[in-house]
Amino acid sequence: MREITVPPVVTGAPVGGLADVVFQHAREEPDRVVLGRKTDGVWRDVTSGELAAEVLALAKGLLAQGVRFGDRVAVMSRTRYEFTLFDFALWAIGAQPVPVYPTSSTEQVHWILHDTACTACVVENEDQAMTVGSVIDRLPHLGRLWQLDAGAVDDLVAAGLSVAEDVVHRHRGAVTPDATATVIYTSGTTGPPKGCVLTHANFMYETDTLVARWESVFQGRQGDRPSTLLFLPLAHVFGRMVEVAAVRARVKLGHQPVLAAAELMPDLAAFRPTFVLGVPYVFEKVFAAARRKAEAEGRTGPFDRAVETAVRYAEARERKAFGSGPGPSATLRMEHQLFEKLVYGKVREAMGGRVRYAMSGGSAMSRRLGLFFDGAGITVFEGYGLTESCAAATANPPEATKYGTVGRPIPGSTVYIADDGEVWLHGGHIFSGYLGDPRATEAVLRGGWLATGDLGRLDEDGYLVITGRKKDILVTSNGKSVAPTALEERVRSHPLVAQCVLVGNDRPYIAALLTLDTEGIAHWLSMRGRPQMPAADLVSDPELTAEVRRAVVAANTLVSQAESIRTFRVLAEQFTEERGLLTPSLKLKRRAIEKAYAKEVAELYRT
Repeated sequence: MREITVPPVVTGAPVGGLADVVFQHAREEPDRVVLGRKTDGVWRDVTSGELAAEVLALAKGLLAQGVRFGDRVAVMSRTRYEFTLFDFALWAIGAQPVPVYPTSSTEQVHWILHDTACTACVVENEDQAMTVGSVIDRLPHLGRLWQLDAGAVDDLVAAGLSVAEDVVHRHRGAVTPDATATVIYTSGTTGPPKGCVLTHANFMYETDTLVARWESVFQGRQGDRPSTLLFLPLAHVFGRMVEVAAVRARVKLGHQPVLAAAELMPDLAAFRPTFVLGVPYVFEKVFAAARRKAEAEGRTGPFDRAVETAVRYAEARERKAFGSGPGPSATLRMEHQLFEKLVYGKVREAMGGRVRYAMSGGSAMSRRLGLFFDGAGITVFEGYGLTESCAAATANPPEATKYGTVGRPIPGSTVYIADDGEVWLHGGHIFSGYLGDPRATEAVLRGGWLATGDLGRLDEDGYLVITGRKKDILVTSNGKSVAPTALEERVRSHPLVAQCVLVGNDRPYIAALLTLDTEGIAHWLSMRGRPQMPAADLVSDPELTAEVRRAVVAANTLVSQAESIRTFRVLAEQFTEERGLLTPSLKLKRRAIEKAYAKEVAELYRT
């Protein structure tokens, strides 16, 4: 199969802009809880009426401080309540928020603010204010800088007291669907970040389609009000899509700024979302933590049997959904019920107890992990998309999830596989181009089709499988082309491995650089009665090396001998964003990694 189109589920052209629903919901259901706000460690409900009042007051302040229709305003912050407030206040006056990762370097901040000609900037704290301040002399258009932790919202609200409410509503009424809603910068894995221009229509099409097609996720069970805790960065298109979808669907939305398990898990338990949207890393961490806990309690055997049962149970349900099986047998259902209280319920409880659905994107999730969560009572809809496609371009449908794929096109859109295997996309969610870069735009937009740069195939049911990225393909000196992603993900699934990068371009064979998982290593040492020690002291440990080698050998079963990993090197440090080796969305910067470890790579090929 080379092409598939899925009919639309949203009828009628959208009108107005993204801020309109805030005021519409306030008129229709002013007392409905739509957000949760954490203040001094306590979650507080925010109603539709309260949200509209806060958005209106902030919008008045922005106008009073000189922000005008069409202006671009940078927002440099972690995921927090005020980010959403600024988004909708800026949209209410026809301005364009430009999200900036709070971990961005000075030059990255300068590039984005200069490229967008931002007239104002919102930062979270003093460190970020100093980052912007260090390049402000090279930003001729920047006239305002506000700091959230220094009372920016209160100051702006006070400044806007003299502005009439009608002024905001006149601005809002002038916003049309084809107007630019935001400029989101790509991760820059292969060069300078490019600003993706996304319209109000892009977001309305994307979010309304997802809410309608995945109604079971966004509407919740009967008597169970839907809610989600957003822990993805709002500077990333996936997080931004979640924000907009939640507000439009009246889903209670909470914000969590720290992705680390120690911070995230307590808030999941307190907020108790009905669904979550994350990257595979989050689900891997939940699973790894559950298994470590079982091992520490001497219940490794039962836990592993529970995993196998969950996987077989989910596979049986999957076969039934596709008409190739009767579903779980009576014996399998009894085994599954046995492990419900022992294991599955505890996994769900770790995520707040109410989660029954999840959406995953950003990178590939292993089929086995997806099957486990499905068998444990949490259906994970894996999808695929880019900044240029306003987040999800494909996703697994609710009635027929096929793990190991990224699903079918979202309704109203098309996926096409080009002759060279490149994935092309078409639909109302596709961006209008790169800001100020017509050459780059022409390179990816071809007659309304987005050439993604990703390689994939459509299976017999029209489900997309991503096989790699064109620029990531390794070509050995023997002429063998190797797509690294599947091998890397398989190695990384081992609890001791944090990251894996394959090398081998113009080399005689494929090799790998590996980093160690901190929590996994601590647990591994503890279970063996060995003293805790830093990763630097373990990279040459024979016992650990043997464990990691088993992960590599298992991964090699996926490919031919010519494509297999022949040797590897365990590194003492992880690849981090601070070291310039990861993007803010946790993607590997392959060129930077190979350059940083050029000596180690060379040693892998010494004969």
